[in-house]
Amino acid sequence: MSDTQINKHINEHILPQCFNAAVKAGAAIMSIYKNHDYDISLKSDHTPITIADRLAHNTIKEHLGTTRIPVLSEEGREMLYNERRNWDLFLLVDPLDGTKEFIKGNNEFTVNIALLYNNECVASILYVPYHCKMYVAVKGQGAYLIKDIIPQPEPTYKREQIEQLMERLPLANNRHDGFRVAVSRSHQTPETFNRIEELKSAHPDLEIVEQGSSYKFCLLAEGAIDYYIRTTNTYEWDTAAGELILAEAGGTTKSYPEGNPLLYNKEDLHNPWFEACSPAHHL
Repeated sequence: MSDTQINKHINEHILPQCFNAAVKAGAAIMSIYKNHDYDISLKSDHTPITIADRLAHNTIKEHLGTTRIPVLSEEGREMLYNERRNWDLFLLVDPLDGTKEFIKGNNEFTVNIALLYNNECVASILYVPYHCKMYVAVKGQGAYLIKDIIPQPEPTYKREQIEQLMERLPLANNRHDGFRVAVSRSHQTPETFNRIEELKSAHPDLEIVEQGSSYKFCLLAEGAIDYYIRTTNTYEWDTAAGELILAEAGGTTKSYPEGNPLLYNKEDLHNPWFEACSPAHHL
């Protein structure tokens, strides 16, 4: 397929499918969230998993099965590198990003679906079901917010309907005074705060905003926050969707402190430490 054919296929078929899959997964997640019956256990890396993670994973995989595009998901992380190393097109999915925030009940969890072509993210959907906010990006076509997307078990959004609802990022009404730095609610280290102290010399009005999940990338893309530093463990499915949304809004993400691009479909799926800036600021 040529790049033109790929873009047409994404816009007309893949993106609407991913949009509906995220809404459907959001409905599954919210059904568990409202009942507080999380059935929590620990994965091999000692991070928590709930029944909502499993339900969202199964929902997305089933819904996107008709695309015949392979799926690499956080809840299917055991897939061998030899099996995925030659994929030219695949979906990188975190069915419930921010499980710790989900368990704590602070509403900041997301559904992340990224489409990768030759190991580069070319389209992404990031859904915040509690806030009914959907973020959409296609490489070279901008990033957008769609409000009031209510979680529902049988969504039927079509391409035309999606396009009519889209609001271009960054948002003009998110201009603000001061320099807002996002840090993870559940993952903070001395290196995080060392970096913040460095930033204070250039930004004495610096304000720290605690925020969970990939929602931080979306708030950067909106222009609601200015900078995000992460110096603890993350995986590729934590960043792919959000990074493209931020990039298409005019922001940047780079490894920290090296300043390199984040790479995808590596043999080791861990990310390096990274930092990200809103469209109004540059690394």
